[in-house]
Amino acid sequence: MFTGIVEELGEVTAVERLSDASRFRLRGPVVTEGAKHGDSIAVNGVCLTVVDTAEGEFTADVMAETLKRSSLGALAPGSRVNLERPMELGGRLGGHLVQGHVDGTGTIVERTPSEHWEIVKVSLPPELTRYVVEKGSITVDGVSLTVVDAAADHFTISLIPTTLDLTTLGHKQPGDPVNLEVDVVAKYVERMLGDRAGRDPR
Repeated sequence: MFTGIVEELGEVTAVERLSDASRFRLRGPVVTEGAKHGDSIAVNGVCLTVVDTAEGEFTADVMAETLKRSSLGALAPGSRVNLERPMELGGRLGGHLVQGHVDGTGTIVERTPSEHWEIVKVSLPPELTRYVVEKGSITVDGVSLTVVDAAADHFTISLIPTTLDLTTLGHKQPGDPVNLEVDVVAKYVERMLGDRAGRDPR
């Protein structure tokens, strides 16, 4: 479980393309401190399992399903990535509950800079529309954010200078893909209400 508060702006150092998967080598001295085989690290909001670590870098295998459902397949050596270690129970929850299970991908549509922040418009897959609400939470490339406006095919977010400086969202341009994870609570509520409706027509 993650919070969507990015700890480090890392970098892809190597990509090995396999027949039905990819192996990534990523640099992240902060998130690899104390990390060991089997630990989890979120990469652009995708929960990956550490295969090994060495000198501030870690290796992770990315299976075909993850490549299909996320934007990780577009990464190449030199790509910058948002990195976060799992939350520790008993600590402060700075963002919102994030699983690192990507629900779909969107695209940066436009950026509108202001004096102290920037409004970013992101396209929204139709199957995720019902989970995105004004002032609700959404994770974009692993960053926990508050939705400013929500429409059927897009939503907007407001990025403060810290987010622009310390995450990949400060560098994304219109047309760039981003990973999206909606609030898991909304999905559970929908499922429970649907089950209830199926049992009780009233």
